[in-house]
Amino acid sequence: MPSLQLRTLVFGAWVLFYVSFLLGVRRMWTGRYVRSPVARALLTANTMSEADAPENEEWYRCVPDLLENKLQPLFVQSSLDRDTQAFLKRSMEKSGCVFTQLYHSFVSTVLSPVVSRTSINGFLSRGSMFVFSSAQFQRILRVGPEWMADRLLDLGAGDGGVTQIMGPHFREVYATEVSTPMKWHLQRKNYKLLGIDDWQQTGFKYDLISCLNLLDRCDDPLALLQDIRQSLVPKTGRLVVAAVVPFQPYIEVGGQWQRPKEHVKIKGKTWEEQVTNLSTDVFEKTGFEVEAVTRLPYLCEGDMYNDYYVLDDAVFVLKPIN
Repeated sequence: MPSLQLRTLVFGAWVLFYVSFLLGVRRMWTGRYVRSPVARALLTANTMSEADAPENEEWYRCVPDLLENKLQPLFVQSSLDRDTQAFLKRSMEKSGCVFTQLYHSFVSTVLSPVVSRTSINGFLSRGSMFVFSSAQFQRILRVGPEWMADRLLDLGAGDGGVTQIMGPHFREVYATEVSTPMKWHLQRKNYKLLGIDDWQQTGFKYDLISCLNLLDRCDDPLALLQDIRQSLVPKTGRLVVAAVVPFQPYIEVGGQWQRPKEHVKIKGKTWEEQVTNLSTDVFEKTGFEVEAVTRLPYLCEGDMYNDYYVLDDAVFVLKPIN
């Protein structure tokens, strides 16, 4: 009996220490002395109205003259809009739920050695992504709110958050996903799930295929692009690609990160240089040409340490070269 009480006391002390430690780290990382001026500027941007947001806000900044000549007229300037602001607000509210974040942190700590981060997020219903708003999606495709097509395929759809932005424009919505917990989310949203090796063999083609932040997280990105090209409706089919810049390819296996089999190296130090290199050395070589490109923030819901996470994205609309 004393032994059981001792174990209970030790466990209780460990839990108390763990919670205190996480709360301390949260205060440290969210303290005003730690955030850089740029980070603070980006954080306060979500409180601005669309009219008040700076014209060349950092997340959307591009110098078109630094792009390759043929890309310059294809660049579409984006800006912070209401849907993006709403996502940031929801992320901040979730991050502020201390006890929920403590639970998430504890589960992640226990599962991360053997379970992928994507699956952990799916299990916890957290970590939703935001790539573009409905208005931004329509702008880069050059379509209106009433535009409709037959089939959309969202490769690596995650929990379907971004699929929901594109889905209303299509009569049929298909998706692929590796993570089992994320598949549960897609099924609950009534999307038609296809196997990662089956979507090219359905017997029909797609009006739009989205490949959002997937090229740097798959083993064979060039082969994937070639398969996509063969699966699009001839002439009118389009591919929407989002790529994190700088392009740093790694794949997640269990809880470990590894180099992919086909390692694509993108030259250039600036956003504009890497976008140009992606266009010429990746897309053109796999049979695509750029129809439009924009710069957007790749946003992810935060945790107890950060209100949200953000990476630089280059979002392309590509059409097959006939």
